[in-house]
Amino acid sequence: MVADNEIKTTVSPFRMREGEIKVFDGKDGYVSMNQILQKMNLGHISDIHFQILELVNKYEFLTSRQLFQLLEYQKADIKNQDKLNVKLDQLIKCKILTRYYFTSPEGSGIYRVYCMEKMGKYLLNSREIECKWQPSDNAKPVEMIKKKLAGNQLVIAYMRKVKAFSEFKLKPLIQAKTLSKQFKPIASIDLDFNRRKISFVFEVLRRNEGWENKLIERMNLWKDFYDNFVPGDSGFLSIPQLVFICEDDRHMAETFKVLVTNNIKIEKISYYYTTDLHQNNDNLSKSLYDFVEENGKYKMRNVEAKILA
Repeated sequence: MVADNEIKTTVSPFRMREGEIKVFDGKDGYVSMNQILQKMNLGHISDIHFQILELVNKYEFLTSRQLFQLLEYQKADIKNQDKLNVKLDQLIKCKILTRYYFTSPEGSGIYRVYCMEKMGKYLLNSREIECKWQPSDNAKPVEMIKKKLAGNQLVIAYMRKVKAFSEFKLKPLIQAKTLSKQFKPIASIDLDFNRRKISFVFEVLRRNEGWENKLIERMNLWKDFYDNFVPGDSGFLSIPQLVFICEDDRHMAETFKVLVTNNIKIEKISYYYTTDLHQNNDNLSKSLYDFVEENGKYKMRNVEAKILA
């Protein structure tokens, strides 16, 4: 597998493309549980397959590259990406997992997206592993799936590369008190730095239709949360730092412009920005950006965050 820092692309694989659709690339037809049990009895489906299944259940949507990185992090017995792809094909043929790819007038995407299937849920439940998957989850639109993939990539990068990494939550529940609404960012990550626990929360932004208005609506919830924050709210002992995950550098500037032109300020925090491709760096200490005013104009600035070294 090509190392993160050897990836040469200049555009995120998880960016939105005009006219993009999701295409089924799984297995049609019927597979019985007896057929699956027979494969398990013969050793064709083993513990490593269940390890893959648990990861897909936890992260909801994953590429094979992301799966391999997670398995490596768990020190699983998987030698290389090709070996993993063979096992993924076995799970697809048994309808334990399924997969999709994206296509647009620009062409088909270079990766496949893996997610749960009905038989996978049955197998996890048989081992008393909670699985909340339902068939409608696989009907999610391209935008939502790409947001999840971008968020998962960031979590995996922090997990593998940030020494201070402690723990994370996917889609943590945040309470906007005065609006009496709950919402879920893509992830929160806790870091242990100089004997202090520091939390980050991440919002993934994609250039789907109307994304600017959706951002404004979302920021009203964040402002409510931060303006009324007291230790313990939504599980945070101290104020978490909000970070926007954008498609590219230009998208960071577009996001900043939306916040400025709509006068969306939160007094208790500063806004930080990053992109999908910045997670490919070996050292994430320079993966964050902010905007500062110089001579009456705003300028994007790279922020050195030693906590992410």
